[in-house]
Amino acid sequence: MPTRALGRAVLLTGLLLIAGVLLGRVDLIVLATPFALGTGYALRRRPSAAPELRLAADDVHLIEGGLVTGTVTVGNPDAVTYDLVVVRTLVSPWLRIDATGLAGDDRMRSRLRPSRGVPDRPFAVAVSSGDEVDLELRGTALRWGRQPLGPAAARVAACDGLLASRPALTGVRGVRVYPVTEPFDADEAMPRAAGLVGGHRSRRPGEGGELAGVRIFGPGDRLRRIDWRVSLRARQLHVAATLSDRDAEVVLLLDVLAEVGRSGGVNGSASVLDTTVRSAAAIAEHYLHRGDRVSMLEYGPAARRLRPASGRRQYLTLLEWLLDVRVEPSPYEPYDHVFGPHLLSSNALVVVLTPLVDPRSAEMLARLARSGRVVVAVDTLPEGSAPPRRGPWTEVAHRLWRLDRENTIGQLREHGVPVVAWAGAGSLDLVLRDVARLASAPKAIGR
Repeated sequence: MPTRALGRAVLLTGLLLIAGVLLGRVDLIVLATPFALGTGYALRRRPSAAPELRLAADDVHLIEGGLVTGTVTVGNPDAVTYDLVVVRTLVSPWLRIDATGLAGDDRMRSRLRPSRGVPDRPFAVAVSSGDEVDLELRGTALRWGRQPLGPAAARVAACDGLLASRPALTGVRGVRVYPVTEPFDADEAMPRAAGLVGGHRSRRPGEGGELAGVRIFGPGDRLRRIDWRVSLRARQLHVAATLSDRDAEVVLLLDVLAEVGRSGGVNGSASVLDTTVRSAAAIAEHYLHRGDRVSMLEYGPAARRLRPASGRRQYLTLLEWLLDVRVEPSPYEPYDHVFGPHLLSSNALVVVLTPLVDPRSAEMLARLARSGRVVVAVDTLPEGSAPPRRGPWTEVAHRLWRLDRENTIGQLREHGVPVVAWAGAGSLDLVLRDVARLASAPKAIGR
């Protein structure tokens, strides 16, 4: 398609020729001749094929703070050399592109752009006939999620800038950025076990590697369990009693009814959703590494579920599942929609990640506790969170809301639901220890 430069050249040439003919001035015709000859010479060879444009992104296991790389390839299938190709790529604001340049060109790659997101000006390069040029995009992934890279657009200028092509577009490439797993470890025993064999020390006697004591030999005891030193000293057969090793099922319940705070990326402030996703990934990684079964639920209108399983495949599936977590407010009570019949095992440890902002979240915790399940609530509300709008009564209202929230947490603890703030490693140790003791304590039976 013609550019403004071609329009100006044709207009100037035409005006000079018309003025020369009407006024009878040869000098004006002579003056128009170079413009006419130059325009005709530039248009002697015009490109007939559109540029080929491809966008690629490295599909690697990328976590927050990692290096993201992409490539925009511009090809010239025509027999005419492109004078100039202008390329620009849309990038997610959570992908900070720091360096843009030609592949293999250190001088071009050294052009850093400190601003976050898309480079603020397009990149221009000349492409010879039948050649391809690769444009590298390198930067940092600032936040978890499926971050879009693209589309990329390229526009070709030829015939000394007199002609330009229509923009060639590519599709969008999704860059999967997994949440960074904060250090987490829980050394306490699980409150309840769902299987007979696993990696957790049980408080019940059985086959295992943890010594529970020495007792008198009885029917059914194995001969290899006989403690000969004690037997010779007591002149009666004694066996070494052990505690059984049992596995557990952990259900991570993500409260997605409300969002509080503003996300600042991997090195900035964390919102409720950031804390929820990162802590869920850390807790799941810990228990899956120990051989337990982990499942996930969303407490929201979508009610997404991830079936319980164990192993590395479950961990990778879980990370993919977390990439699609979104806050979805709902005017309805999603309890019956989320917790269908026989969905939660009675022996599962239910870890609820919630900011306790919506009153329905506290009601859900109380109902789970009344159903007899072991529930632990992890408070994901950021410290120092404040309302986005300020007014004369904002501070007073926020303090009253904080007091009401503390009363709700106290009522939950009275109902047997421990509430602990997420603090990385060891966040749940004390809570799991107390819950395990309560679960193993003898129950009173009415007569």
